[in-house]
Amino acid sequence: MKRLNVLRTKGIALITMLLLSVFVNAQQINPVSWTFSTEQISEQEFYLIMSGNIEADWHMYTIDIEEGGPMPMYIEFDKSDDYKLVGGVLEFPKPKEVFDDVFNVTVKYHEKTVQYKQKIKLNTEKSFTIEGLLDGQACYDIDGRCVLVTEDMEFNIKPVKIESSEETQAVKNQIKSETNQTDSADDEEDLTSDDKEENAEEDHVSDKKASNPTSTVAQAGTKEDSEEKEKGILGFLLMAIGGGLLGVLTPCVFPMIPMTVSFFLQGQSSRAAGIMKALIFGLSIIFLYTLVGLIVSLTSAGADLTSILSTSWVANAIFFVLFVIFSISFFGLFEITLPTGLANKADQQVDKGGLIASFFMAVTLVIVSFSCTGPIVGAILVKGAASGSWLEPTIGMMGFGFGFALPFTLLAVSPNLLKKLPKSGGWMNAVKVVFAFILLAFSMKFLSNIDQTYNLNFLSRDLYIAIWIVLFTLMGFYLLGKIKFSHDSDLKHVGIFRLFVAIASFSFVLYLLPGMFGAKLTPIASVLPPMTAQNFELKAGGGSTVEIEEALCEEPKHTDVLHYSNNIQGYFDYQQGLDCAKEKNKPLLVYFSGHGCSNCKQMQSFVWEDTRVQDYLNNKVIITKLLTDERKELPESEWYESEMDGRMKKTVGKQNRDFQISRFNMNSQPFYVLINPKTGEKLISETMEYEKDPEVFIEWLDKGLAAMK
Repeated sequence: MKRLNVLRTKGIALITMLLLSVFVNAQQINPVSWTFSTEQISEQEFYLIMSGNIEADWHMYTIDIEEGGPMPMYIEFDKSDDYKLVGGVLEFPKPKEVFDDVFNVTVKYHEKTVQYKQKIKLNTEKSFTIEGLLDGQACYDIDGRCVLVTEDMEFNIKPVKIESSEETQAVKNQIKSETNQTDSADDEEDLTSDDKEENAEEDHVSDKKASNPTSTVAQAGTKEDSEEKEKGILGFLLMAIGGGLLGVLTPCVFPMIPMTVSFFLQGQSSRAAGIMKALIFGLSIIFLYTLVGLIVSLTSAGADLTSILSTSWVANAIFFVLFVIFSISFFGLFEITLPTGLANKADQQVDKGGLIASFFMAVTLVIVSFSCTGPIVGAILVKGAASGSWLEPTIGMMGFGFGFALPFTLLAVSPNLLKKLPKSGGWMNAVKVVFAFILLAFSMKFLSNIDQTYNLNFLSRDLYIAIWIVLFTLMGFYLLGKIKFSHDSDLKHVGIFRLFVAIASFSFVLYLLPGMFGAKLTPIASVLPPMTAQNFELKAGGGSTVEIEEALCEEPKHTDVLHYSNNIQGYFDYQQGLDCAKEKNKPLLVYFSGHGCSNCKQMQSFVWEDTRVQDYLNNKVIITKLLTDERKELPESEWYESEMDGRMKKTVGKQNRDFQISRFNMNSQPFYVLINPKTGEKLISETMEYEKDPEVFIEWLDKGLAAMK
């Protein structure tokens, strides 16, 4: 009986331990499940395929996230001499987009499913294994909490020699059987259409290629995604058409209208012949600009141009310099023209007459007008190429060409309309100068990209807005005739249209002013630096702050890249915070956060703004903020191999994340814990997550202070 009681006692203890284990581990949230597979596409080329299923009511952020937004998906592959990466990571389906008023940027995310594909080229004929890491962020739609999505990857590469196209299906079956792919047959069916589109690029090796990959997620988007995509393209097309119409009003183009139209009216055997030449002229302009867009589309299709435009200092510096040069030219310092030989050769072909003359007349107009239309064309190409859709530069240039050709064609068909056009004059130079001010303003965006990407901190948000305020104020005074440039004619009076544009300019300046003091300016936030780059912020309630009674023990680590908001002082390293809390005999408040944690920012906005909370954080506890997505690499002496996953932890964020999971069995943020500095254990069992009520947060802090006493 005694032995039976012992067994019973041990059984109860074992069950209790299992239940506790389930409870504790349930704190760790993993809303994305992954499968990894490979697809052989030639004897030396493979696709590494990463397929993710996202739980209902969750969304996961994409690879392409604007600077200042939430944490993007990072995909890293261990380096090896056995292979090399070819191109960038492909992402399916097209992500959804929404403006996030917390980060003040447009964010992209996936729901339900996602797939990434990386092409590789083998340097060996032997089998080998590729390892890597997925590192991203997912958020819950119901309460807004976010968790880091981390997954170790392993791909077994087993090359199979493909001797003939008849063996393709057998190769596919062999590859599928040797990989760790676990997708169901129903899911395989969903992917066919998208993969055909993807594999169309590989037609040149079609006789050596295996069939399309089968996976659950690289499928055509939902009807809702399709509608959003169509709306985005339509809006971009209309903007491009507007740009073409605007280009006609520039000083390089507008004076050419009468001369160009008269070309189609003189020496024609019939009215129909003149109209035919006018139509060929218009279609030729559309063709020429579409050709430019097609070239950009084809050259950007194989590269991650979006990432380059948002992160490469070289690309952003080039665009900044080009915009500044064009603006200086528009102010009248010098004239930018293409080589005159091009225009002369095209003009010689015009003299030969015939229908072909209409085409070369279009070529001549496009070349001559470049000095004025170049910035508009450049802006459309950059916008289209940065959209992530390789077709958009072509669509944009086709729209620009249509808008640019439309007035010429209509006037050639109905020459009586020429009499109603305003005469060339000083107003055209005013259009050019207004363009110059706008170009200077938008050149700042490229400078800001460099500053934000490389943490240079030379262009704060308030300084950026101040420059815009000065530029648009000067533009308003120019339109009223208070400022005059060398090419301007005397302004005897201000026209009605000019007056309204000046009113719009001054109104925009007044709208920008609150941004100097921390206003979000949501409608134009996408072209401004993020709120994290704001140096001066006017506090609610007259800007009152809490007096800090005593300084911290020592200078916090990582202040070269990390900072507190809301006039809070604290640490960014757990051990440093613990040592100071022990020295001052105060509770240690450990706050797990992230750059890309929307709820963290919201809680700081709602709770940390309260001066009572600021008093607690500055004077009654020692706070250490541990960012789980900070990518600053630590010195090699501080690296360690995690007992949780066996991987080397080299960055601040990865070590903080490993600490949160291993110590507290939690991987979501925000997450607050109160620690007794003497024992290193929790002061109270309760922890704090997302909370918008300062009273609740203060009540929780009071429990910790009482326990400390």
